[in-house]
Amino acid sequence: MSKLPATEAEAAAELETLASEIARHNRLYHTDDAPEISDADYDALMRRNTAIEAAFPHLVRDDSPSKLVGAAPAGNLAKVRHAQAMMSLDNAFSDEEVIEFVLRVRRFLKLGEDDRVALTAEPKIDGLSCSLRYENRKLVLAATRGDGQVGENVTPNVLTISDIPTDLPAGAPDTFEVRGEIYMAKDDFFALNARLAAEAEESGKEARQFANPRNAAAGSLRQKDPAVTASRPLRFLAHGWGETSALPGDTQFAVMKAIEAWGFPLHPLFVDCVQVEPALAQYRKIEKLRADLPFDIDGVVYKVDRLDWQARLGSVGRAPRWAIAHKFPAERAETTLNAIDIQVGRTGKLTPVARLEPVTVGGVTVTNATLHNADEIERLGVRPGDRVLLQRAGDVIPQIVENLTRDEPREPYVFPTHCPICQSEATREEDEVDYRCTGGLICPAQRQERLRHFVSRGALDIEGLGEKTIVEFLDLGWIAEPADIFRLHKYRDALLEREGWKDKSVDNLLAAIEAKRAPDAARLLFGLGIRHIGSITARDLMKRLTTLPALATLADEVIALRESITPAIGETDTKFRARLDKAIAEHIGIENVGAAVGHALADFFHERHNRAVWDDLLAQVAPPPFLVEARASEVTGKTIVFTGSLETLSRDEAKAQAESLGARVAGSVSAKTDLVVAGPGAGSKLKKAADLGIQVIDEAKWAEIVGSAH
Repeated sequence: MSKLPATEAEAAAELETLASEIARHNRLYHTDDAPEISDADYDALMRRNTAIEAAFPHLVRDDSPSKLVGAAPAGNLAKVRHAQAMMSLDNAFSDEEVIEFVLRVRRFLKLGEDDRVALTAEPKIDGLSCSLRYENRKLVLAATRGDGQVGENVTPNVLTISDIPTDLPAGAPDTFEVRGEIYMAKDDFFALNARLAAEAEESGKEARQFANPRNAAAGSLRQKDPAVTASRPLRFLAHGWGETSALPGDTQFAVMKAIEAWGFPLHPLFVDCVQVEPALAQYRKIEKLRADLPFDIDGVVYKVDRLDWQARLGSVGRAPRWAIAHKFPAERAETTLNAIDIQVGRTGKLTPVARLEPVTVGGVTVTNATLHNADEIERLGVRPGDRVLLQRAGDVIPQIVENLTRDEPREPYVFPTHCPICQSEATREEDEVDYRCTGGLICPAQRQERLRHFVSRGALDIEGLGEKTIVEFLDLGWIAEPADIFRLHKYRDALLEREGWKDKSVDNLLAAIEAKRAPDAARLLFGLGIRHIGSITARDLMKRLTTLPALATLADEVIALRESITPAIGETDTKFRARLDKAIAEHIGIENVGAAVGHALADFFHERHNRAVWDDLLAQVAPPPFLVEARASEVTGKTIVFTGSLETLSRDEAKAQAESLGARVAGSVSAKTDLVVAGPGAGSKLKKAADLGIQVIDEAKWAEIVGSAH
């Protein structure tokens, strides 16, 4: 893992990026049934988010991935709110992490040395989570997990699955939610794909092939027509429960055995274990049997057996403290690397992809594998022609884990420095592993996502111009960059001839576009999707600069600064970079806007394609100067620095107060500083203010200034 962000602004920007990226992968996995990354890569994103939140706990976002489960349900089925949230599980990847999980349980419960932590262990099935609600012992509702709070109503479809009883026996509680996984057996999956291919060939249509049993199960369950679900071989295994009016036992094992007695399948490898060592032994047993099991699994789930302890342990964020998933290592195979291609993602990330001699891994024929980034290529030393060891990480996305012929003489692979799609420069920031195309506004690979972001609610918020419409206009060649949106009026007549468009809808769209000819400058800047410039940073920049042309000027100044500052003789790269970053941050002089933002602006405006698109856009729109409404006060127009510990208000509140009085808040004292507000513990900034003869006041005096403003 790369080192943590150095400043709050950098941390906030990365948390914003992670929240968006993880939400997208959650949607692809849980809603679209089309994952793009492996479980391991997803886990790495989650761990990075957790590490930054631990270092900057006050920056935890309301939409933080650590607070969320799954993804919001899709729109084709009715929504239903769970009576009790369906949570996710934290992961362990080694015996040591499982042992630490048990130690955490012991510490949390303050158990004595003689208290044994009994666990249950069961295979973690790779299926679709489902909750089955029984009232008066009759099945009344079946729902997918969705985002953990709201799922999709799939009751008619679930009624076609023979494993699921429609009635509970006498003696079962009046209300009981059985929870488990709906899955498709491996043999049934291969047979279904073969049938779909045969049907497609007979009808002359393109065959739809499911990528794996999990996707097949999810796609089959979430059908509008229950008859389609009935034609698919779906199964069910129970692993827990939700809301209940009574429990038929006081341990996890006892309740699950009662559920099994009611007619629900449990896996025969579900066991209760006295201590952690037998639980780990069960893990190794299940791992050996993995390939021969009739369904896909990706690990073993351990749960604290005593329900009273589960209640005391509770949950944290999106996961219970009393359960953990112990993941399996991936299956492996050997093959030949034929070529390395570079793919450009919707956010500009350049991802190398290995083109492989076809090989079967875990029952799936693999022809491509991710190489992640340039550092991974260098670490593996891979080149076309190498023999490589392959694994399916998380049993989803294949990846190369070893180069078996790296010592053979062959030219090394050279990672491109320009985007293979648009030929714009490809750069990467210090401490980052990914190269990114800097031609975000003109790169065809990024256009759809960039344009969607540009018109989104947080940016220009153009009503009626959603993702579907953007794709339609892109396909027609009517738009390719943001400025083209403001030229769509030229296609009014052509648009009226298209299906689904009428006079009113066309006029409403064009009116909504015209209404954004004088947009909020900060929203427009955020909409451009420049790296590290989220909505908050965009506002901070515009508060200081007020106009967008001034932003371009600032970028030119940073470009010139980067060219003028060169390494000193004997200076290490790290020290030079730190010196350069400090100079850039001081030149920008905006609190919470650091060198990362300066470099991002410089990279953006250094690319001539971006400059042309920028000029074209500003020829179509005229954002008014960005002004924060301020009350008249004695500090209006002045630069203020807050230092030391403020006792009656937070630093953010103090900054907001100053801005509301028309003042500018800076992070460091300089000759441009007009006033320093010092609390207890003020150090070097207070001394520098004294050296420069700058006025210094205490918090009480500041409160008087705020109170007297009008």
